[in-house]
Amino acid sequence: MSARQLKVAVLMGGPSAEAEVSRVSAAEVAQALETAGHKPTLIELDTQVTSEVLQLAPDVVFPALHGPPGEDGTVQGFLEILGLPYVGSDVHGSAAAMDKSLAKSVFQRAGLPVLDDLLVRTDQAPARIAETIFAAFGERVVLKPLGQGSAIGVTRVTGNMDLEQAVRSAIASQPRERALLVEPFVDGREVTVGVLDLHGSEPRAFPVIEITTAEDEWYDYTNRYDPAKSQHLIPAPLGAETSEWLQSIALDAHSELGLRDLSRADYLVANDDVYLLEVNSLPGMTPTSLYPDGARAIGMDFPTLLDALVQSAYQRG
Repeated sequence: MSARQLKVAVLMGGPSAEAEVSRVSAAEVAQALETAGHKPTLIELDTQVTSEVLQLAPDVVFPALHGPPGEDGTVQGFLEILGLPYVGSDVHGSAAAMDKSLAKSVFQRAGLPVLDDLLVRTDQAPARIAETIFAAFGERVVLKPLGQGSAIGVTRVTGNMDLEQAVRSAIASQPRERALLVEPFVDGREVTVGVLDLHGSEPRAFPVIEITTAEDEWYDYTNRYDPAKSQHLIPAPLGAETSEWLQSIALDAHSELGLRDLSRADYLVANDDVYLLEVNSLPGMTPTSLYPDGARAIGMDFPTLLDALVQSAYQRG
């Protein structure tokens, strides 16, 4: 299947809150790479990672990592220093995509459709934060940590929860976050679009996927990784015009953030309105992940997708 057999270091785990999910992704990636004819080696992101990577001397590194420091540019900078080709975006693109507030400012300047938002510092009194939020958006809001993925730390305040207590809980759950991003609560359909951007080729958008969950639930951390908790509808039951618009936004967001290889844009669709929420620069590769589903929808099975990604990184050099 492969143009060239590659020795691939698959990084996993680390200190992230998503370390266990990362290890699941890494195991799936390694198995697919082996099926595609490559020689993968799983390496934990710990204090021994430098010596293990240098000893392996891989042709390519695949960071199957989720959350900081694997997605925020830290590991990418480490690999740049070592001079190793790696799958995914560079330091700048990774950092920009991981910071929800920074990414939204990029989207706004590019004219992409996003929700209004408010940035509140977590070193203020929760009561004062709650007053500021209420004045801007009322009591139905979503509180988001700036630098987490997989909906970790996201708190939806839908009116049946005390806003000040919700703020206290959000801050306590993510004590290292310097600020919270606040958006108005919108009751919409959750959809996503993957982008494949291989070296030397034009980026292409995967078909739109809609994620459905049980009534009164949403695509939170639990529902993402339990196969019985959500369904992926491919293609999403949306009109052709809306689907094409969502794909176009995904491509624009990928480009504006300066990403490469792969990304996944997440949206809310409410009636005729579309809101770009965020872009993931290292989408999950677990058995329940959305990005591999998008690839399969255009005829790329998982080993073929992984082969294309490592060959792209290797050719980029």
